[in-house]
Amino acid sequence: MKPSASGPLSPLPMPALRGDEPIAGVPDATVVDFWRFAMPDLRVNNTLGLFAEFLVHQAVGSRGPRVEWASHDVETDDGLRIEVKAGAYLQAWEQRVPSQIRFSGLRACTWSSESGYAQTKSYNADVYVFAVQTSREHAVYDPLDTAQWEFYVLPRPAIAALNVDSISLSTVRAAVGPPVSFAALNDCIRSADPRPATDGG
Repeated sequence: MKPSASGPLSPLPMPALRGDEPIAGVPDATVVDFWRFAMPDLRVNNTLGLFAEFLVHQAVGSRGPRVEWASHDVETDDGLRIEVKAGAYLQAWEQRVPSQIRFSGLRACTWSSESGYAQTKSYNADVYVFAVQTSREHAVYDPLDTAQWEFYVLPRPAIAALNVDSISLSTVRAAVGPPVSFAALNDCIRSADPRPATDGG
């Protein structure tokens, strides 16, 4: 894409929102009111996925914000790229039985402002984290309780060897073994890092 005569339309950095910012022209409305409107229920699949990404972001101590168009979900301060997939047995709607958990979108087309979307799908993260909200009873369901989450971690070579776009929880378990808790997640992600070790000396 050829830049215009005035140059490329490069976005400016935006300050992080606190939630109490007023919305001009809308009486008594703030950003937190928008958040409550847009994401009122963490059980909704898209929102649950974002929350799982946030948990991984917190576990690894990442300081960067989420980038919507990035080829991966979380990036550590030293450049480790992490893809996060989330699943749950319970949904925001009425169910006859708990959901069968399956993770999709393991491969995706990368995007750049210069060339748009890539022609082929690829595995674009170094480490893949599969996060499962484990509650099977709505009466005790609490996505804000990390004790109700379990995590499975696979390095990119293991995912690439499977050569799939989606994967069932049972297949993940067969490949990984027992899950890890939130407290152990950072160490597990670091242990799965497939990047060549660098000489720190």
